[in-house]
Amino acid sequence: MSDMHAHSVAYVRETMLPEQEPPSSAVGVTAWMRENLFRGWANSLMTVVAIYVIYKIVAGSLPWFLGGIWSTSSLAECREILQGATGGCFSVLTERWNQLLFGFQYPSEQYWRLILAFVLLGLAAAPVLFRHLPRGLLVFTGLYPFIAFWLIWGGTILAPLMALAGFVLGYVAFKKVEHQSFAMGALAFLIAAALTWWIGGLVSGAAPGVLALEPVPSRNMGGFMLNLILGTVCVSLSLPIGIVLALGRQSDMPIIKWICVVFIELIRGVPLITLLFVANVVLAYFLPPGTSFDLIIRVIIMITAFSSAYIAEVIRGGLAALPRGQYEAADSLGLDYAQATRLIIMPQALKISIPGIVNVAVGLFKDTTLVSVISMFDLVGMIRGPILASTEWNGVYWELWGFAVMLFFIVCYSISQYSQWLERQLQTDHR
Repeated sequence: MSDMHAHSVAYVRETMLPEQEPPSSAVGVTAWMRENLFRGWANSLMTVVAIYVIYKIVAGSLPWFLGGIWSTSSLAECREILQGATGGCFSVLTERWNQLLFGFQYPSEQYWRLILAFVLLGLAAAPVLFRHLPRGLLVFTGLYPFIAFWLIWGGTILAPLMALAGFVLGYVAFKKVEHQSFAMGALAFLIAAALTWWIGGLVSGAAPGVLALEPVPSRNMGGFMLNLILGTVCVSLSLPIGIVLALGRQSDMPIIKWICVVFIELIRGVPLITLLFVANVVLAYFLPPGTSFDLIIRVIIMITAFSSAYIAEVIRGGLAALPRGQYEAADSLGLDYAQATRLIIMPQALKISIPGIVNVAVGLFKDTTLVSVISMFDLVGMIRGPILASTEWNGVYWELWGFAVMLFFIVCYSISQYSQWLERQLQTDHR
């Protein structure tokens, strides 16, 4: 009986079997290709066609790149060296790189100022773009606009210092009377800042040589750096203005609501090129006689207004996507409108709006090339104007436009990749 009972008990293994490697067809490159490139006959056909197209493009362009000439001083010399062979005349890039990047009028001995301003831009933007960095670095972020202005335009350092003092004193005045009303605080800010800037103008004019760099007028700005200046400044300004416009459009106060609605719809209904012509020609007629209003400032105002209207609609979509319970939760916590918007509503709306905001930012940066039609020599203006108009390089197209495409692609692709990384970092919802 005991033997029968012993044979009826199932065998239980006391040791683990050694792990076996998965089949070679289920891992590695083979599995990836089967899953992504050859999954079904339709996918396989599209893969083969894509590989053929890529091969034809590479086979046709690679000899042109490899056979390129980099050391001549004109297109005629390039053609003499090539003798009809396939190859690009990349000498135009080595000869005119400074004009493509900095324009043809910015003093060459002052290029270090533009390069330093660009490097400092990365340091100033880092604590804003990456949350894990120390928050104390935001102090330099706040100082950077005044440092960059002094480096790029030159002149005495007293001018940006007094501008900074105006913002600081205006903020102090705003906090002093903010408890009475927001409107009183805003008025106090404007009065304190305006008085400080007026005094600063007098002080700067009285001491023009204090820590002064060589002044460079705005008409001497050009090249790809002009695109970077316009893109960085306009995107930085249009985001907070767009937030204010989006909140104003949803306001319960009719005057504020309709002002925002009219502004947004008017700007969105006008092409950007029209606004640039307004900045270049029409805006001067509304200024007092003899008033000098910098062209770059006028262009920045128009581009910022244009992008702010689009960002406002993107953020309004993010606000509309929030559940009503978020607003009710803020009310249940006893938060007023400003606190609820700053702490609960706007962070969630901005997270939802990231793809749309990035789309507007990328489009805005590419649209900075439109300033070439109002005689501003940005990267496109330099190519179309002084470079192609010169006798040495008249007829060079692919090399110059390919260089412009590469620069814009690098910047726009970097913005896109950062936005995708930020979306992954902010995915705090449950799945």
